Amino acid sequence: MRLDSLLQWCRQERPVAATASGWIAFQLGLLLLASSLLLAVPPLFWALLQGTRRLRRPWGSDRLNWVFLLIAGLMLLGAPRAHSGWLAWVGLMNWLPFFWGFWGFQPYMATPGARRRMALLIVAGGVPVLVTGLGQHFLGWSGPWQALGGLVIWHMAPGGLPPGRLSGLFDYANIAAAWLAFSWPLLLAAAFECCSRFRGGQARWRLPVVAILVIAQLAALYLTDSRNGWGAAVLALPLVLGPARWLWLLPLLLLALAPVLLAVLPGVPELLQHPARALVPEAIWGRLSDLAFSDRPLASTRLGQWTVAAGLVAERPWLGWGAAAFSLVYPKRAGVWHGHPHNLPMDLAISHGLPVALLLVGVVLWLLLRSARLGMAGGPVFERAWWAAVLILVLLHATDLPFYDGRLNVAGWLLLAGLRAACWPQAFRP
Repeated sequence: MRLDSLLQWCRQERPVAATASGWIAFQLGLLLLASSLLLAVPPLFWALLQGTRRLRRPWGSDRLNWVFLLIAGLMLLGAPRAHSGWLAWVGLMNWLPFFWGFWGFQPYMATPGARRRMALLIVAGGVPVLVTGLGQHFLGWSGPWQALGGLVIWHMAPGGLPPGRLSGLFDYANIAAAWLAFSWPLLLAAAFECCSRFRGGQARWRLPVVAILVIAQLAALYLTDSRNGWGAAVLALPLVLGPARWLWLLPLLLLALAPVLLAVLPGVPELLQHPARALVPEAIWGRLSDLAFSDRPLASTRLGQWTVAAGLVAERPWLGWGAAAFSLVYPKRAGVWHGHPHNLPMDLAISHGLPVALLLVGVVLWLLLRSARLGMAGGPVFERAWWAAVLILVLLHATDLPFYDGRLNVAGWLLLAGLRAACWPQAFRP
């Protein structure tokens, strides 16, 4: 494709509230995001600057911005007295810049066509994750790999991290699973659309490409050995295919999952459980029943972490202990080190206090409910997929904290900005 043809393609679907240069930069940044945060930040930052300019209503006209301003004020108020010292100020970078990004990126996702394009770019940008992850697992690829004279370095652990689990370009298998899980509904939407067009005799070359991506992503998700990732893969199917197909899809899913449930659930008679475990791969039912970790001390489990976390919140409920304080306090209380409590509301409450946790969680839940009420969850396939991707990321943060990877954090806030733009499209009309 010639450069002028490529630029012409990049200009398509531009919302009226987005500047031309910002629109192109935003697409480039989104395409590079999975591969390198360092490469993605410059174009995304330019797009953010452009996104705060003209052709939209003032910042103060959106009440959610005032909520984020209140949250930012409470975070700043608690930082000087934080138990974690200077780490509390560093931890604010996980939040404060993204409150601006939530506002500034909305013009680029102001229409269903723009959101569809962004979804396809996320899918395309995830191809290096699939290639490196599968290469790591099957071909023994390992890093570090360097590009641009060492400016970009990919640290790929030999055999994955933890060993035997696919991690690819990410630092840990659960983070790779989180990326694959939230992008999975977007890929499903692309496959659904491709099948529809194939039946109409259009773009037949796309179907085998999308089919290969679907198989590769399912394989990569399976190889991450992430229970959250597996659950997200199942949950996305009914959400993306839509309520119109639930009459036949849900019974089929329940029928397919029945052997897994029989193999995993305690109390199932051996007469039923043994055949189920013979049918289901041991890697699945053993992981889901947590046999590999059945002898872990309580302090190493989610339940142990949440018990201590609840006590920490009760001790400092208003402004919290400061960012990263959990990793300092938990070893003293439990004798085992953990970097975070594996639950975002608890992490927020420990770091910044209960008011911040309630406000932030409330905003996200309101966006999900509001967008669903306005028809996004039951609308066109890419709208359903966008809504499903946000829901999956929210659920992942109930038992883990993948947002501590910058790429996941950026992607999550972009998806939330897309929800807000879908809820308030009139804000971006000239």
